[in-house]
Amino acid sequence: MEKKLIEGVHYYFSDDGLMVFTRQYHLERGNCCGNGCMNCPYNYMSVAEPRRTQLIKEKKNRGTAQ
Repeated sequence: MEKKLIEGVHYYFSDDGLMVFTRQYHLERGNCCGNGCMNCPYNYMSVAEPRRTQLIKEKKNRGTAQ
């Protein structure tokens, strides 16, 4: 049985209406899915280059780098 997602804990909606998974969701998931998620706590380890490098730079510019 899958765990129920809780808005504000596991996800939120962006200003443009997109559902965004939180850092907490990703930590509970346990690994990088490779989709380049905004709140990836795994440093995008499953994202292919050159996209991975681009995402890391964008994250650092947002001030959310680990």
